[in-house]
Amino acid sequence: MPAHLVITARIHDRAAFIDGYAPRAAALVERFGGRYLARGPVSETLEGPDQSGLSVVVSEWPDRAVALAFWNSADYREVARLREGIADCQVLLIE
Repeated sequence: MPAHLVITARIHDRAAFIDGYAPRAAALVERFGGRYLARGPVSETLEGPDQSGLSVVVSEWPDRAVALAFWNSADYREVARLREGIADCQVLLIE
């Protein structure tokens, strides 16, 4: 069964995020067998607590195990450090 990672992020330094973290993370997503379904730079809240302005990324994976293999890999941990201090993220795994 496919799994999805849904990431919301408040990005404080978009240039550093786009130039440093984003391309490296995208390369790993592809290498691990994931694909992006959506990458929106700014969301708009239509209902519920206002979260407008958050960036949203949705990626699809063959299954939960593959998504977790990516997320827990040493390679991704290294790349994730590039967003420290420049983005506050919430990550959900949905099966």
